[in-house]
Amino acid sequence: MTSIEFLLVLLAWAVGGASPGPATLAIAGTSMDRGRLRGLAVAAGIVCGSAFWGIAAMLGMSALMLSNAWLFEILRYVGASYLLYLAFKSAKSAWRNSKISMVASTDGTLGKFYLKGLLIHLTNPKPIFGWGAIFAVVVPPGADISALLWIFGALVVVSCAVFFGYAFLFSVAGIARKYRAMKRWFEVTFALLFGLAGLKILTTRLS
Repeated sequence: MTSIEFLLVLLAWAVGGASPGPATLAIAGTSMDRGRLRGLAVAAGIVCGSAFWGIAAMLGMSALMLSNAWLFEILRYVGASYLLYLAFKSAKSAWRNSKISMVASTDGTLGKFYLKGLLIHLTNPKPIFGWGAIFAVVVPPGADISALLWIFGALVVVSCAVFFGYAFLFSVAGIARKYRAMKRWFEVTFALLFGLAGLKILTTRLS
């Protein structure tokens, strides 16, 4: 693979990571509602979850999971359930429509938000396919461990840029103020999108 081809792979990885989905929704919502630090904690959990599936792909665990339908089914139902739970929480917040403070809430430890991000990515089947495809298509046959680690490291760096970038972007004061002024409608949108993502995972099937 040439340098240009590898750069195109990294670009495709960045576009895929930045596209709307459970991970970007969680980072954006947390950053706007709870502030940059907690948004970064969610992003860190998501990056670690992604890195876990990257290591699994290097070790062949993702192929093992995809070849054993019952393992994939367990993950699929757990992931869908968690996303539907997040949809329920957003819908409940929108329904209550409590008075909005113009100062970001700091309730909850950083560990709690890190765990939220980690669970979102560990229970999402999408990274299994993504990392599996990377190591099946990009890695040349017989590649040594240094080549695998180089590709893994480059993709993790891109993921960090995307997900931490989301946390910084959506915690900008102007965006956060607009969110808190329209929190109820944002929460309705998050509820719908988390719900749709959960239903999509429920309908995911191994090819």
